[in-house]
Amino acid sequence: MVVPTLNEGRSLPGLLDHLAALPGRIEVIVADGASADGTARVADGHPLAPRVIAATGGRARQLNADAEASAGDILIFVHADSRLPVDAHASVVSACVDEGLVGGNFRLEFEGNDLFARGLSAFYRLCRRFGVYYGDSSIFVRREVFQSLGGLRELPIMDDYDFARRLERAGPTTCLPGPARTSARRWRRAGTARTVLSWLVIQALYWVGVPAARLAPLYRHIR
Repeated sequence: MVVPTLNEGRSLPGLLDHLAALPGRIEVIVADGASADGTARVADGHPLAPRVIAATGGRARQLNADAEASAGDILIFVHADSRLPVDAHASVVSACVDEGLVGGNFRLEFEGNDLFARGLSAFYRLCRRFGVYYGDSSIFVRREVFQSLGGLRELPIMDDYDFARRLERAGPTTCLPGPARTSARRWRRAGTARTVLSWLVIQALYWVGVPAARLAPLYRHIR
């Protein structure tokens, strides 16, 4: 499991507790981006004893450093506020019995039973039908495929989407039923309609070639 962190001192213990309880042999590596809240110390002191490395310079650099430090044949990228299904290890291993499969992700649900959470979950399901998914859905990939793709590109935003699109072009992927769950904390302020509309605008502009650096201020505004 590859976990990028930046000021996740409050969220990380819950994730590590969760990963420690999952069945299967799971290696956990935390790449901390110079957090100011003691995230690295939290990880170092957790009973799971994850390997902790320092990796500043953005999430893509963290994930690439994590992947390089890991020993597993399959990499799973997990955000600090995400939770995997209890059968995550078994389902990924089972899927990868198909040697042609390059990777994939988990069906994603946002925490909460309110209209916002349900609407955002439905939006993500629709996106996945078109091969569009993001890092919060816990992307997994074979190590050799990750290396052949050159890892994640260091973009100010859209690095996970860019990687997912390149992964889709590399070969067959799958969306495991899961579901994985994640917090909607960063999206709630704007509301469902504004969040989805803003993200569609960012997505469309990126598709037509607007550089990620120019889109980053808009992304920060809605997050």
